[in-house]
Amino acid sequence: MMAQNNMKKRVVIFTELVGFFLMCILLAIAGNIRAANSEVRSKENFDFNWQFHKGDIAMKLVARVGQGGITDINVPIITTKDTVIDYTNFESSKALNPVDWKELNLPHDWAVEGTFVNDNTLGSQPAGSGYLPTGIGFYRKEFEIPEQDKGKKISIEFDGIFRNSTVWVNGHLMGNHKSGYTPSNYDLTDVLRYGDEGKNAILVKVDATQAEGWWYDGAGIYRHVWLIKTDQLHVARFGTYVTTPSISKDAATVSIKTTLKNEYKTKLNVTLVSKIIDSKGNLLSTETSTQTIAPFYPLEIAQTALIKKPLLWSPETPSLYKVLSEVFKDGNIVDIYETTFGVRTVEINKNGVFLNGKLCPVKGTCNHQDFAGIGVALPDKINWYKLKLLKEMGSNGYRGSHHPPTPELLDMCDSMGILVLDENRHLSSSEENLKDLETLLYRDRNHPSIFMWSMENEEAIQGTVTGARILETMVETTHRIDPTRKVTAAMNHARNDGGYAEVLDVVGYNYGDKQLAYVRDREAHPERVMFCTEGTSYVSTRGEYVNSWWPQTCSNSILWQPNWGPYPGEDWADIVKYPYLGGYFVWTGFDYRGEPTPFQWPGVSSQFGIMDVCGFPKDGYYAYKAAWDDEPLVHIFPHWDWPDKVGDSIKVHCYTNCEEVELFLNGKSVGKQKAVPYAKLIWNLVYNPGKLEARGYKAGKVVTKDIVETTTAPAQVAMNSDVSTIKADGCDVVVIKVAINDAKGRVVPTANNLVTFTIEGPGKIIGTGNGNPKSHEPDKASQRMAFNGYCMVLVQSDKATGEIRLKASSDNLKSSEVVINSK
Repeated sequence: MMAQNNMKKRVVIFTELVGFFLMCILLAIAGNIRAANSEVRSKENFDFNWQFHKGDIAMKLVARVGQGGITDINVPIITTKDTVIDYTNFESSKALNPVDWKELNLPHDWAVEGTFVNDNTLGSQPAGSGYLPTGIGFYRKEFEIPEQDKGKKISIEFDGIFRNSTVWVNGHLMGNHKSGYTPSNYDLTDVLRYGDEGKNAILVKVDATQAEGWWYDGAGIYRHVWLIKTDQLHVARFGTYVTTPSISKDAATVSIKTTLKNEYKTKLNVTLVSKIIDSKGNLLSTETSTQTIAPFYPLEIAQTALIKKPLLWSPETPSLYKVLSEVFKDGNIVDIYETTFGVRTVEINKNGVFLNGKLCPVKGTCNHQDFAGIGVALPDKINWYKLKLLKEMGSNGYRGSHHPPTPELLDMCDSMGILVLDENRHLSSSEENLKDLETLLYRDRNHPSIFMWSMENEEAIQGTVTGARILETMVETTHRIDPTRKVTAAMNHARNDGGYAEVLDVVGYNYGDKQLAYVRDREAHPERVMFCTEGTSYVSTRGEYVNSWWPQTCSNSILWQPNWGPYPGEDWADIVKYPYLGGYFVWTGFDYRGEPTPFQWPGVSSQFGIMDVCGFPKDGYYAYKAAWDDEPLVHIFPHWDWPDKVGDSIKVHCYTNCEEVELFLNGKSVGKQKAVPYAKLIWNLVYNPGKLEARGYKAGKVVTKDIVETTTAPAQVAMNSDVSTIKADGCDVVVIKVAINDAKGRVVPTANNLVTFTIEGPGKIIGTGNGNPKSHEPDKASQRMAFNGYCMVLVQSDKATGEIRLKASSDNLKSSEVVINSK
């Protein structure tokens, strides 16, 4: 059996390598496509070389053109042949003092750079924002547009700014966008300067003083920015809709709807060629349509294609295809637009969630978007890293709580095989909020990973007639834009009141295990379609085994506060017992800033996570891995370093998916127990230092084991990098785990040594963390205290190649060095 397990691991590694190489092939294909696109459409990363000013700047005439100052390049404005009005002397121009501005690249979150303040008025509720102030900030960038771009349509896309952003370009007020979670776009064509006309300046004011959630929202331009250039005839923003209305083993029908925009002044005859490409670059289908399009008029063209013997998308086999939309004018290609899609069926009914005709329980986690060291300004690599950790645990589902995720994360879920519950931020049918909902739907509806839309989370007016009217408008809007997916709302009360649930396709149950609400409602409403949108909320501090109001620790082994959460893994028993529930999203995959339940100050981070804010697993991680993964597992805890407990009684806990587990202390068996699925095993022992070993049995044979040993004093710093090579693109990141080990290389589970980092070469430290939910250390620093044996450092590449050398040292401990090749 052990040999079979080793073979299984080798197969898994081989499969991961195959997946990696397939991803490389897709990237190469995409690179060739982008090269072809560059002549007709470009999407330029606009993240680099910004200036940032923290604090407000008085701007008395926000909409008057030609003031110069920080909204422009301070160029003279010529009004007649004889008169020159030079606005460079206006008061606003004094704001551009280099001392007050710092240069940086995006994404950026200025709140995480601040100092913790014991002020319960920060955020929307006491402790909600993690005691980090927000405020107002300005971003400014100067750039040039070449002469040959004159005549193109040029726009700028902000994937996410938190929040209430106002944009000026060359002194012109372009607009305002309130939401901190939906993208914004501005057409810059008319106000730009081309070639010898001069430089351009963009100014973005960000007012993050008002929170949108009861968690850490961050502050700043925290997602990517893109400069998009197209012909006047082009595919519209989010202008394709690709579905697969008919799927069989032999063929899949592909419906392609493409919206074109003609911003020329004349009527045009246009040809649209839609090509379907597989992951290897093979051309599978070509559809051609020719139509007339009026000036300044959007035109939707519908086409139907066929894929023979389609590869179905699933968590196990996330096969992807592309549609290349080629637009021709007068026989010349003027635009190429790419759309990634997958072939799969999703049916959510009163019997559960079915993917490609098979029951597919969703093994999900709810997640906010922040991470240690960097707040909400996550490089793409960190989003990928978090998803990788969840996938390794056995999870196949992700709920963006409680807002739309960044688009790159959805791309990753498509390619990694993770089902997504895509959630709208607010329950509102106002014009502004419906526009945000529509943007979310148009942006995301082609992603095969998204299996359902969520309209809201735990809004106070759930179960009211007013709430039902608002919800109905939102559901109808969603069905109009995407009739292929069902709609839910994450409800924690009043599920049977006000006609609210009747508006939904699927009724979402947050904490429906309380009084077995989803069982009682099943009996009362047998036709109701249900899904467990959220549950558990087990709080634990990594490496801690005592519940204490001070020093604010939550045990990994004993239930405490809040009183609504079961032990990790026990929640899954109901999904197995009641498959009609469809699956489950655990609150939460990771700890997150803010909401430090059940504490407030000095607590600054939540403790709900299966992993801490750095991604270090807590003991509950292994409960879910045991429930969601087939590989044999035993995990015993607590650690075995208790010098003050020699001779005292102590409980040893175990998560397992084996049939039986036998526990040994210093080589002597202390008993074998039969496992109960999804429940902990517990032994009562008398503590003696040494070696604790658990052996897992299946069919009477040992298939796995776990060992915990008493360690000695800290002796050395050890580092483990997740990769040895990164891209020299100024974006890529390496995650380096740091451990405090004893002389035998064992992690000392109570170590809290201060670790100092020094770096040489083409890279920089962008953040540190340790998972301590009450740590007030700065995240932007070159040192970090270990917390219960571990800390972490994030290193980002520059745009130069070479070796990056990171050294970690601590007083009286042997230091460590890691070398990363930047290529």
